Amino acid sequence: MEPLTLLWLLVGMLLLGATMYTQKGEEYVVDWADGTLTPGTHYIGAGTGAGSFIKSTNALFTEVAEARVSTTKSQPVADKNQWLATQGYTGTKTITNAGVLTLSTAGDLLVAVDALSIGVNNGDSIQYTFTLEQT
Repeated sequence: MEPLTLLWLLVGMLLLGATMYTQKGEEYVVDWADGTLTPGTHYIGAGTGAGSFIKSTNALFTEVAEARVSTTKSQPVADKNQWLATQGYTGTKTITNAGVLTLSTAGDLLVAVDALSIGVNNGDSIQYTFTLEQT
């Protein structure tokens, strides 16, 4: 089965849909720019819980049991960063939120989206693309 594809775009501080560029995300970007931190591998995870992300949110809502997936990172244009990963699922569930995180377990939530309602069955997968544009 072909993976479902989601594209969530952030334009600076303008939030489109239910997408959130978190406070931790902003802090990491600043630290990467000034050399305080070196960007490492990032991961995409998903959740099934209810909730609405706010700026200070730092975790997914009821994260799924499936392991987070390491992303392929790119810079499609000078002011954009992009994370891409495909997460496979076992069992039947409804994905309600997803995000880019700094670690394979725990870690900080950089960019997230909620208000999803994507039903998946055993063997299904979703291809997530998160694009962050600095303006």
